[in-house]
Amino acid sequence: MSMILNIDTAVQNASVCLSEKNHVRSIRLNDAQKDHASWLHTAIRDILVENNLTTSGLSAVAVSAGPGSYTGLRVGMSAAKGLCYSLGLPLITLNTLKIMAASATEATTDLLCPMIDARRMEVFTAIYDREGNECLHPTNMIVESDSFSTFMEHNTISFFGNGSEKFRGITQHPHASFSMVLTTAEHMVPLSWNCFLKRDWANLAYSEPFYTKDFHSVTKQS
Repeated sequence: MSMILNIDTAVQNASVCLSEKNHVRSIRLNDAQKDHASWLHTAIRDILVENNLTTSGLSAVAVSAGPGSYTGLRVGMSAAKGLCYSLGLPLITLNTLKIMAASATEATTDLLCPMIDARRMEVFTAIYDREGNECLHPTNMIVESDSFSTFMEHNTISFFGNGSEKFRGITQHPHASFSMVLTTAEHMVPLSWNCFLKRDWANLAYSEPFYTKDFHSVTKQS
C-alpha cells in the first residue's frame, strides 16, 4: 500500500485527507480557522483510526505549502515536518494555488485563476491552463480593472477563491467568469500521488511555507 497523508491548513477551511495511491480513503474538514492548530493532530489521529492504520503505515506526508494564511501555513508545515522527521517519511510540498486550480473541475473556461484574499485589493494568484500548466507564476497582486487583460484577449478565464470577489467588483470583461469552488485536501491527492511516483520530495531540513514576495500591480502579462 502507498498511503499518503494530505494536509491543507493554508486558507479558512482546514482539511486532512488520507489517500491510497490516487484514491481518497477518508477526509476530515474544519471551517473554524482559529482552531486549526488544536484541530489538526486530533483529525490526523481520527482519520488513521478510522482506516485501521498507525502512523507507521504512512508512505509520505503532503502539505499545502502556500501562499495563504501565515499562521495556517506554519501550522500545516510544522505538523507535516514533525511527522516526517519522527517517522522517516518523505515530505511533499504543493503550491496552494495549484491545488485550488485542480479543484475547479466544473469550470469550462480556457484558463483557471485561483485567488486567495490578502488585504485591501491584494490577492495571491496564478493562472493555469486546463492541464494544470502554469501560465502566470504564483504572485502577490494588487488587482485593477485591467489586470489579466492580455490573457483575456483570446481566452476565457474562470476566477474563484475567496479573493476573486475583489476582481469581480471592478472588471466587466466578457471573457471573465466567476464561480464558487470549494478546495480541500481531497484535491491534493492526484498532485501528491504524481510527486510520490516521481520521488519529487521536498528538502525536509530546509522546507518552509511559500509566503511569496511584496505585492505589486500587474495589468498585463504575456
